Amino acid sequence: MKRVIWNQLDEGARTALFSASPESDTARAAAIEIVEAIRREGDRAVFEYARRLDGFTGENFRVPAADIDAARAAADPEDIAAMDAAIGAVRAFHAAQGLGGYEIETWPGVTCQRRVDPIRSVGLYVPAGSAPLVSTLIMLAVPAQIAGVPEIAVTVPPGPDGKVNASVLAVASLLGLTDIFAIGGAQAIAALDFGAAGLPRVAKIFGPGNAWVAAAKSHVSTLPGGPAIDLPAGPSEVMVIADAEARAAFVAADLLAQAEHDPMAQVCLVSMGADIPGIKAELARQLSVLPRKAIAEQALSQGVIIEAADRSEAMVIAERACPEHLILQTDAPGELARDITTAGSIFVGAWTPESMGDYAAGPNHTLPTGGAGRAYSGVTVEAFQRTTTLIEASRAGASEIAPVVERLAALEGLDAHATAMRLRRTGGGDE
Repeated sequence: MKRVIWNQLDEGARTALFSASPESDTARAAAIEIVEAIRREGDRAVFEYARRLDGFTGENFRVPAADIDAARAAADPEDIAAMDAAIGAVRAFHAAQGLGGYEIETWPGVTCQRRVDPIRSVGLYVPAGSAPLVSTLIMLAVPAQIAGVPEIAVTVPPGPDGKVNASVLAVASLLGLTDIFAIGGAQAIAALDFGAAGLPRVAKIFGPGNAWVAAAKSHVSTLPGGPAIDLPAGPSEVMVIADAEARAAFVAADLLAQAEHDPMAQVCLVSMGADIPGIKAELARQLSVLPRKAIAEQALSQGVIIEAADRSEAMVIAERACPEHLILQTDAPGELARDITTAGSIFVGAWTPESMGDYAAGPNHTLPTGGAGRAYSGVTVEAFQRTTTLIEASRAGASEIAPVVERLAALEGLDAHATAMRLRRTGGGDE
């Protein structure tokens, strides 16, 4: 990890610290090429990319119901218990969410209503390239079910054997999900957009993924009639703010927990007098026994240690970075957390590792990346809902509101608008 001092960096250097890697541009071009090929050629292109990129050898992406049931039956009972506990915590946290409908009379005789409905069809992308993210299926499916989404399709990249990871299927069974498809990458996103190769066409696509998946989601959302997407959720990010009291072993473990995700994961330590030599020693020690050492080493090689002069400077750095995950290992972490408004999720205090939130604390772990936290939030029940407004006026109500509507229409020079209102006021005749 390179080491820099924040107050010695010029504006360009500060911006560069949190800019997307060159690999992101390459991934974007490749993802768009895949999506456009499937747009032109349909099913044939989906199967071609799935065989080339996923090693898929089957004739149908849908996972048979028998395979889903068998995965649950074969799972270790302790694994099932852990899955159930996580589902319960996530459901408990999300149960308090959701948009509310209401009705109000804005003018005498004019009633206005907001109605809340679930989005009718969604696609959930569950990453499983180098690590099957069982937890992501929980994080996406639970709020979709609370919202009442009737059609939920799940895509999961198959393993080398062409099958979806058994633990992911076991969770799908616990959640009562049946529409599971063994396909990943940009080709999965395109298939969900166009309704190709046996996958349903969906109204909105959710889920994190690598740079290729994130780019494909972004691209399909711009196509005519394309699906909405939840948020920009690409390669994962962590920022740890640590002071002199932070435990080196805890800091190193939190950095490695993110680094082992993906070679492109972004790992950042903001030091306010932290024991950097001790943290580096702990990184080396913990890394030496990490099964995913090679992946973590690649991510760490692109990571950065930023030295901040004080809490105020550390806050500025965090607000600018908009990290997906922000871990505060400092004195009075709650005070610092209150001042930071752009992080996806904040882990407050030394006893709150990111992994707690990744799996079982309750809040959603599908969070904005790449600086999108300035305007985006993590996945919620509300993200699976939409609203419709209804307006109903009586004849008396139309007369009551008409003078204002007609006057404003005249100000805008829209005579037909005024006429439509005037006819109601006069009972259908001209004045």
